[in-house]
Amino acid sequence: MRHFDLEMNDLKKKLVDMASLVQEMIKISVDEIVKRDESLSKEVFIREREANLTEIIVDDTCLKLIALNQPVGADLRFITSAMKINSDLERMGDEAVNICEIGLNLLKYPELKPLIDIPKMASAVTIMVKDSIESFNLSDAELANTVLTKDDEVDELKRIVFKDLLQFMTNTSDQTTLSRAVDLMLIAKSLERLGDHATNIAEDVIFMVHGKDIRHIKSI
Repeated sequence: MRHFDLEMNDLKKKLVDMASLVQEMIKISVDEIVKRDESLSKEVFIREREANLTEIIVDDTCLKLIALNQPVGADLRFITSAMKINSDLERMGDEAVNICEIGLNLLKYPELKPLIDIPKMASAVTIMVKDSIESFNLSDAELANTVLTKDDEVDELKRIVFKDLLQFMTNTSDQTTLSRAVDLMLIAKSLERLGDHATNIAEDVIFMVHGKDIRHIKSI
C-alpha cells in the first residue's frame, strides 16, 4: 500500500474516533439533564478539549496531504469532505457543551416537567450522527441519504417541545418557570442544530462518493 493511502486511512480513522467522542459528549450532556447529575458536566468538558485538539490535528493533516500529494478526483473530494466533516464534528461538540452548560443552570431549580420529547430528540440525533459518520467510513451514499430523511423527525420533535413549553410560559408569570422553559427550548434548539450538522456530513459524503453537490436539495 502506498504511503499516501496509509495516510488517508489514518485520516479516516481520526475522524471516526472524533465522531465517537462527539457522540459520547451528546449522550453525557443529555444524561446530565435527564438524570439531574451535574457531576457529568466534567466529562463533557474533558472531552471538549480532546475534540478541539483533534480538530486541529485533522485540519493540519488534510492541508499537508493536499500540499505534498496534490490529489485530484476522488482523493481530493475525500480530503476536502474530511475537512468539512471535521468542522461539523467540532461544532457538534460545541453544541453538546452548550447543552451541558444550560443543564447546569436548570439543575439549580426543581424539574419543570418530566422530560419525554427532549430525550427522543437526543436519541434521533445520535442515530443521525452515527449513521452519517458510518456512511463516511464506508463511503456509503445510500446510508448518507437516509440521514437526510431523518432530519424532518428531529424538526418535528423540536416543534412539539416548543409547543408544550409555550403552554407553560403562557399560563404562568413565575420568573423561575419562564426561565426553565426557555432553557429547555434552548436545549431543543441545540439538538436541532446537531441534526443539521449530521445532515451536513451526510451531504458531504454524497459529494465525496458521487461528486454531486446536493446541498439544499436533501436527496440524491
